[in-house]
Amino acid sequence: MIEVRGLQVRYGGRLVADVPELDVAAGECVAIVGESGSGKSTTLLSLLGLTEHAEVSGRVRVCGVDVLTASPRRLREIRGARAALVMQSPQAALAPATRLGVLMRRALRLHGRTDVDRVMARALEAVLLDPEILRRYPHEVSGGQAQRFAVALAIALGAEVILADEPTSALDVTVQAEVVGVLHRLRAERDLALLLVSHDLALVSTIADRVLVMKDGAVVESGPAAEVLARPSHPYTRELLEALP
Repeated sequence: MIEVRGLQVRYGGRLVADVPELDVAAGECVAIVGESGSGKSTTLLSLLGLTEHAEVSGRVRVCGVDVLTASPRRLREIRGARAALVMQSPQAALAPATRLGVLMRRALRLHGRTDVDRVMARALEAVLLDPEILRRYPHEVSGGQAQRFAVALAIALGAEVILADEPTSALDVTVQAEVVGVLHRLRAERDLALLLVSHDLALVSTIADRVLVMKDGAVVESGPAAEVLARPSHPYTRELLEALP
């Protein structure tokens, strides 16, 4: 679903992300971890062609589409409909004066989906949200509900890949567990490919199959999550683990 080789992202000639290899298969969860400024979010955005004013090189394929050579129209066709981005604070990306139901219906019709009400109901059920939430405005829902709504929208659009950027960092521990539980279950039930960006190694250990550790734009360690987190080989990974409460 995601295939990356030799990805480099530069701004003004400065290399901010260098990822030699990254693959995410259907039904698999891969996590990119590191502190702020490590290049992990830039890497995530580059996979959908969303790094404006950046010089991007290498090979990036998402859902069979060559992202670096595809036309803007082709990229719009896969964004949301096949590969969905779930941001850290989805409420900030939602029109404050638009009810969630109106927003979801517009998105579905924009991507040519039919039987909108049935699709919406099934998507909300999948993320354990009451359909009543569709009558609310973004400011009337909690952070956890907003995250699950963003995932529901991705599911409704038929996304095969979800790219999640710090999806639980603004949530309390209980709500974090709910969101992670939903992502974990949907990955298994729907064979979703999940690429997760996080600085939270405790969270990563509960859901990721493989992990990439980034520092100063470079991948310093990668491998099966259980091995990397149990027996890290790089000093930076050990520092991250030692910082866990």
